Amino acid sequence: MQNILALMQQPEAWVALGTLVVMEVVLGIDNLLFISILSNKLPEDQRERARKIGISLALVLRLGLLATVAWIVQLTQPVVTLLGNEFSWKDIILIAGGLFLVWKATKEIHHHVDPTDHEDTMIGTAGMTFGSAIVQILILDLVFSIDSIITAVGMTPHVEIMVVAVVTAVTVMLLAANPLANFIGKNPTIVMLALSFLLLIGTTLIAEGFGVDVPKGYVYAAMAFSATVEGLNMWARNARLRKKAAAR
Repeated sequence: MQNILALMQQPEAWVALGTLVVMEVVLGIDNLLFISILSNKLPEDQRERARKIGISLALVLRLGLLATVAWIVQLTQPVVTLLGNEFSWKDIILIAGGLFLVWKATKEIHHHVDPTDHEDTMIGTAGMTFGSAIVQILILDLVFSIDSIITAVGMTPHVEIMVVAVVTAVTVMLLAANPLANFIGKNPTIVMLALSFLLLIGTTLIAEGFGVDVPKGYVYAAMAFSATVEGLNMWARNARLRKKAAAR
């Protein structure tokens, strides 16, 4: 308790907390997009529960990893060398998670482009069970959690600040989950855009796993630009529909 009170009196601690909260919220967008898209494939009465469980698991994983910070830091040490490149456990996890995300996003895009070829896996059918959705969410939760915690460790040595930032970010995710999922579900073009984002995120994870530094600012700037363009398209489309309705 005394350590927390001492931290509260340090301006640099508040700056670190604010920066870390923003970073954790931004990183949480990737996780939230995947949870939203996957939960929308479940029957309607199971979707909200799947989102809450998925986000709760993300919080549990992050707090659990924070309790083993010393072990997490060791994940960045090389454990294997292939073709002259050294890979740590973090690299291996990022590559595996990125490949899973690219595979999943590609599969979902194919489903939306050619739904008649995949009728058994469309929304509300037996192709996606509650259990399989939770397992897939848990896999990506683990990947994003490790990436998130390692980034947090690099920004501040204080576990207390990390805990507050993680809890705040996950709370924002929990509040935004249903509105985001409902918005994605009601707008088919948004679904395709979100899946494209997941492809981009998956590719970025693979690149980082191979040691290629991809500035996340560029990635999120591209995502923000695409979302803005799509927002303008939706506004123009709705304006045309209102004009047609008024002319009748």
